[in-house]
Amino acid sequence: MSSTATGQHMPTALIVGASRGLGHAMAAEFLGRGWNVIGTVRDTSARTPLHDLADRADGHVIIEHLDINEPDHLAPLHERLAERRLDLLFVNAGTTNNEQTPIGKMATNDFVEVMVTNAFSPMRVIEALEDLVSPTGLIGAMSSGQGSITNNTTAGREVYRGSKAALNMFMRSFAVRQAETQRGFVLLAPGWIRTALGGPDAPFTVEESVPLLVDILLSRLGTPGLAYLDRSGQTVPW
Repeated sequence: MSSTATGQHMPTALIVGASRGLGHAMAAEFLGRGWNVIGTVRDTSARTPLHDLADRADGHVIIEHLDINEPDHLAPLHERLAERRLDLLFVNAGTTNNEQTPIGKMATNDFVEVMVTNAFSPMRVIEALEDLVSPTGLIGAMSSGQGSITNNTTAGREVYRGSKAALNMFMRSFAVRQAETQRGFVLLAPGWIRTALGGPDAPFTVEESVPLLVDILLSRLGTPGLAYLDRSGQTVPW
């Protein structure tokens, strides 16, 4: 197992939404780079790929329960992690639905579900757990290139786009409120990846994408301020 750690410090990442797909692959990548990983799962009754990873990790992967849309889960999670110091807090959880329905025809319940899951709940998690993050640590969330207002030249996926644009705005406000700190903040736009969310037609695989995403996160450690970056580490226009 290679390590990014120096001296006796083994850094710790909390990945919210790590049961499968990109979140699980990111947990595995950080583990392989010498990190401790805390990964959250929504359903405690089902075994996930994260459980298999934890079984092989010799205590370096811890599984915690969190449904990001259940605010009552946050205080107990904070209490369980109160003695930990996080180098990275990253919220990966998200959803989509009715992708080609124009915004004016979207059912209210569907709109609320996507906006709450993709924009409100990630920020609620970050606000609740940010004090566990090192003063020089990194806080991030999985955004999307489709959250870029500048780059929206094709329409489609309107509620999903809006939810990611809202996440970007909320994260920017949060970063401004922490402007006097040494923390880094990042919004990742990973590209269209073959996951349960991305679907089978996506051009990029999880295996080729995740090392790039982890490289970007590691590059932002110790760099204050907010960045909105694509899979190549290039800035995405707001």
